[in-house]
Amino acid sequence: MTYPWHLYLMGLLYAFAGMLHFIKPKMYMRVMPRYLPNHKLLVILSGIAEVILGITICIPALKNASIYLLIIMLVLFLMVHIYMLTEKKASVGIPKWILILRIPLQFGLMYWAFWYLKL
Repeated sequence: MTYPWHLYLMGLLYAFAGMLHFIKPKMYMRVMPRYLPNHKLLVILSGIAEVILGITICIPALKNASIYLLIIMLVLFLMVHIYMLTEKKASVGIPKWILILRIPLQFGLMYWAFWYLKL
């Protein structure tokens, strides 16, 4: 089965985002909420998850499970976006309006993933 090009684009974007966790881990460490334990491990695990899910979303037998896991991951990442919005140091200089826009964008990404369940 062939999927539309934009499903592959989604997979590529998540795989690339996951690789960035290993290329620039300090960037991700700075935005981790203080209440979460072992930031380094969480950055590594989230990077691994993004790479794996970015790949497996393009594999027909794994697509639907990957989509559900991507949506769960995006829900979990909301806590980081909210933390960045509410903690000045965690905002790493990103303008507040961009931090605010990232929250509905997160829901847009969830919808984008959910849309592929019907394929």
